[in-house]
Amino acid sequence: MAGFVERSLVPQSPFHPHAMRKRALKAGLGVGLMLSCLGAAFFRTQILRNSEFELRADDNRFRVIPIPAPRGTITDRNGKVIAETVAGYTLAVEPGPEDSVRARLLRVAPVVGLDSATIREVVERSRTIRTEPVPVLTNLSFEQVSRLEERGQRPPGIILEARPIRRYPAGAAVAHLVGWVAEISDRELEEDQWEGFRSGQHIGKGGVERAYERSLGGKLGARYVEVDARGRLVRPFAQQLSSAPTPGEDVKLTIDLDLQRYAAQIFPEGKRGAIVAMVPTTGEVLAMYSSPSYDPNLLVGGISRAVWSQLNNDPARPMINRATSGTYPPGSTWKLVTGMVGLERKAITPEYVMPIPCSGGMSYAGRYSRCHKREGHGRQNLIQAIANSCNVYFYQLGIALTLKTLTEEGTRLGFGRRTGVDMPGETAGTFPTGKEWYVRRFGWRPPPSEVMNVAIGQGPNSQTPLRMAEFFAAIAGNGTSRAPHLRLGAQAPVETDLRVAPSTLDAVRLGMARVVEEGGTAHAVELARWKLAGKTGTSQNSADPKRHHAWFTGFAGPRGKAPEIVIAVLVEFGESGSKGAAPTAAAIANYYLNKKNGLPTPRLAEPETVRVGASLDGTPPEAIRDTAPGPRPE
Repeated sequence: MAGFVERSLVPQSPFHPHAMRKRALKAGLGVGLMLSCLGAAFFRTQILRNSEFELRADDNRFRVIPIPAPRGTITDRNGKVIAETVAGYTLAVEPGPEDSVRARLLRVAPVVGLDSATIREVVERSRTIRTEPVPVLTNLSFEQVSRLEERGQRPPGIILEARPIRRYPAGAAVAHLVGWVAEISDRELEEDQWEGFRSGQHIGKGGVERAYERSLGGKLGARYVEVDARGRLVRPFAQQLSSAPTPGEDVKLTIDLDLQRYAAQIFPEGKRGAIVAMVPTTGEVLAMYSSPSYDPNLLVGGISRAVWSQLNNDPARPMINRATSGTYPPGSTWKLVTGMVGLERKAITPEYVMPIPCSGGMSYAGRYSRCHKREGHGRQNLIQAIANSCNVYFYQLGIALTLKTLTEEGTRLGFGRRTGVDMPGETAGTFPTGKEWYVRRFGWRPPPSEVMNVAIGQGPNSQTPLRMAEFFAAIAGNGTSRAPHLRLGAQAPVETDLRVAPSTLDAVRLGMARVVEEGGTAHAVELARWKLAGKTGTSQNSADPKRHHAWFTGFAGPRGKAPEIVIAVLVEFGESGSKGAAPTAAAIANYYLNKKNGLPTPRLAEPETVRVGASLDGTPPEAIRDTAPGPRPE
């Protein structure tokens, strides 16, 4: 018994067959359990969720590269091209680590003329674009493409591909009208109106290009490529897997391109301002030019930050469309409103002579206000007061009508709202709606003499050239005018209804005719063949009280027939409407009517297209012609 106990207390050897069998059984159970788990996971992955994981794998392996769609062509009313899509070449670099991207760019820098600033911009952009080629240069010149192809084989990671490029044959003459095309920004992608657009897609950035983006832009195509685990391109897939882009629709405008170019050609050199020409009965815009301008070809695809900064920091502000966004006191062009209200309210008749003759000015409510003619105009009736632009006549008429009446009628006629033209960026005019408006805006009630300011188009009254053209279109027609529009065939609603008697229109038109004829303020611009009527205006300028803005707004047509064109011309610091604006308006009316009737017209200067981009010889980017734009600024 004792021997048995002793043997049982002796530790069993780990190599004893029983111990080894026990451990082997445990290990077998563990391995079996692990294999069962792995088998279950394998069955779940390969059988139950096969489609899901296959889709994920393909998603990591495949990349969809968008194919830009050719934009629709923009033409004028006669079919002449304003904006078109042409074949061009884009240089891009494959995404990757910053050092790799920089090294690739440095290899082609001497060939295409990349400077250090451009390389730095592209590297910065590559941080956010990791799955698609990063654009380097768009619209490469023939010389740049040739130099790349001469090398035989491009460096790895550098892509040269054909892409549709936007081109504006008329250059600066159509810049504000048509806008330009560039890559959609991150901020725009967050806006509801751009839902469905993707990063890297090009959209209209102003003018007609932006207003009709959904029609012009078309639909992107797609091509599929295979990438490795780091996102680097391995190879493209079969062509049949790609989808072709859908070209955009063509858009035909109401614009007469020849008239548009002529307006740009004759605008006073070195001056700022705008020209608007319209068909009075339909609201069709024939020309819309803003000065100074810029070449929209500069901005296609992208532009160097230096040139972009130069355009935006220029004190002349060339990027602003003064025709729709510039607001100016209308000056004496607004006297026609005062005259029509006086006639309709029976305060005057066309032959009525004011009791106080014009001796160069008049006093009212403790304030003395001058007329533009120091020696005065003497006794005048309404027709003569319009022709000579006599301030004293309209001072007295405004006092008789009261400030309340003038502000109510001006508001009703739309001088405080937008015209509704079909392009972005239009600014509403400023116009007082009553005495409380002054309190809200300025914190004081207007003195009794304020009515004198309002009666002659001064004070807190500022309008765009487009608004004044639309108002004069109503005078030229039957008392109503339709909303200005740029797309041919659009059915525009009535925007302004003067609600005046035919006799009132006749009286105002007679006064406007006398402005140009019989010694009026613009008698020097009377046309030999056509009937021109209008109103000059010289409006005060708060920026420089000694240099007034010049206005001329009117209409023209065959003698004895209805007017066929309305013109509004505004020249900043033009000093006087008769000299600064009227000659330009008369020339535009003469050109349009001569062309329409098959008569000789002045020869148009060929537009000079200026492009910016990579420099091959050290020339500053803004001086380079016929080269490619640089990367788009953020």
